[in-house]
Amino acid sequence: MPSILETFEALHATSKSMAARAATVFPSGVTHDARAFEPFPIYVERAEGGRKWDVDGNEIVDYIGGHGALLLGHNRPEVIEAVHGALARGTHFGSSHDLEIAWGEQVLKMVPCAERVRFTSSGTEATMMALRLARAYTGRERVVKLADHFHGWHDVVVGRLGPDDARPHSIGVPEGFYDALTIVPQGDVPALEEALSGRDVAAVILEPTGAHWGTEPLPASYLQDLRRLTEEAGTVMVMDEVITGFRMAPGGAQERYGVTPDLSTHAKILAGGLPGGCVTGRADIVSMLEMREGDPDWNSKRRVSHQGTFNANPASAAAGLTALGIIEDGTPVRRADATASAIVGALNALFAEESVPGSAWAVSSMWHFNLGYDAPVPAEVEWDAAEPPRGVADGLMRPLRWALFNHGVDLMGNGGMVSSAHGDAEVADTVAGFRAAIGDLRADGLLS
Repeated sequence: MPSILETFEALHATSKSMAARAATVFPSGVTHDARAFEPFPIYVERAEGGRKWDVDGNEIVDYIGGHGALLLGHNRPEVIEAVHGALARGTHFGSSHDLEIAWGEQVLKMVPCAERVRFTSSGTEATMMALRLARAYTGRERVVKLADHFHGWHDVVVGRLGPDDARPHSIGVPEGFYDALTIVPQGDVPALEEALSGRDVAAVILEPTGAHWGTEPLPASYLQDLRRLTEEAGTVMVMDEVITGFRMAPGGAQERYGVTPDLSTHAKILAGGLPGGCVTGRADIVSMLEMREGDPDWNSKRRVSHQGTFNANPASAAAGLTALGIIEDGTPVRRADATASAIVGALNALFAEESVPGSAWAVSSMWHFNLGYDAPVPAEVEWDAAEPPRGVADGLMRPLRWALFNHGVDLMGNGGMVSSAHGDAEVADTVAGFRAAIGDLRADGLLS
């Protein structure tokens, strides 16, 4: 009987060939770190709804969902039609246009903290701008971020604090960049209070669901404490909603949890699956970008400058405006949440039935699982144990993903992003894929 890896290589021969070509073009053969995969990544030919088809003709239930951008699923007809219409008018005007105004108005309508908005081309640019605005507004330099929270790849936020490190660091970033960065453990209110006690912090930035879109869950009560402490310290609270924005509710995590930040950053769903991001929030902070006629001192020394060739480009504006209009009444959010709940329930039932050590949980339409150790099972859907989840046991993740690919399921890390296009058929195929993968792992002697 062939092994999991042998089956993977046999089923994906064309992907293997394309990966060999890509290795001569790109570092590690990929254009995004998360797409690197051994022995080679899968290459996709097309996608529709909650599924995609690779270059070898394999049908796959997709839980990457454009890295979280596709709450409406692949190729939503209304979004595609809007993009076609925008492209017929022109790809780039180098000038302002009507779609950017309507898109911005839609953001202001849906996001609780939104009083003004500025578009960028990506989530990384959005978080970079938010921190710059906070520094300019407060006149302070220090930024506080939570350990392991991800905010893109710009210099200030990529630093990591190791167990024996006195300060964060990242290769390629000057050490001086971290003079004004403090990293605190997520969920530790006393540590946050201590970090803010000097009243020298410009901004605290965080993922509202916890590190890596809830892989490390964060109690919602922490957001309330953070809001209170930042207000007391005169610090700008930045909620990074690049993933959670428009997914957890039409107004994102800030609507779902009832906590209004000073600024929030958005991308992914914001642009309907095309490139795009934004910073939105309090008018007095976002207005640090304003140019003031007759005030050369402000314009040259005090305002925050911002360019970007593809900011609010017509195609992204059309896609984003259309997608947000569909999401606004909450129906896609509720559908995706319900499907994620069904996946969690079905996987926990499967793990119990197969006597597999593990458990699944979800936050909104973002689901995760533990595998390879006896993990607590949530009473309902969200993680409710005192201990943090540990994810997939060492050495098990890669063969598990091979096995799931072999049976038509693609994950995003130890879980996935659910769209409103996923339904009962996708849940059934996912559970069947996991059941078959568990059998394969046991046959290869990798799972008890």
